[in-house]
Amino acid sequence: QVRLVESGGGLVQAGGSLRLSCAASGRTGSTYTMGWFRQAPGKEREFVAAIRWSGGMTNYADSVKGRFAISRDNAKNTVCLQMNSLKPEDTAVYYCTAVAGFLLTIPRSLPEYDYWGQGTQVTVSS
Repeated sequence: QVRLVESGGGLVQAGGSLRLSCAASGRTGSTYTMGWFRQAPGKEREFVAAIRWSGGMTNYADSVKGRFAISRDNAKNTVCLQMNSLKPEDTAVYYCTAVAGFLLTIPRSLPEYDYWGQGTQVTVSS
């Protein structure tokens, strides 16, 4: 089992920045693809970004491309999401997620991920 704990959410004005962090514990290892999804009120959980185990390959939702950046530190078992130029439509609960195994591509759908954090609220005011 892998436990994921998010931190760094909060309230920010439009145009501002936030940095989310996710710490993994348990049966961790560098061969996990890790990522972030988000869920706004009344909407389905959607893919935001993910990074492959090697750290070299990333994938972003079109809505955040160019504004968000995902990174990971395998030695510390952490993954971060730097969010810049935030918009009110970025308001959501952000969930850290992970899937084990050596994957050639980065999955973008919920069923493809094995582990989930409890979520952290991000609120962007206009």
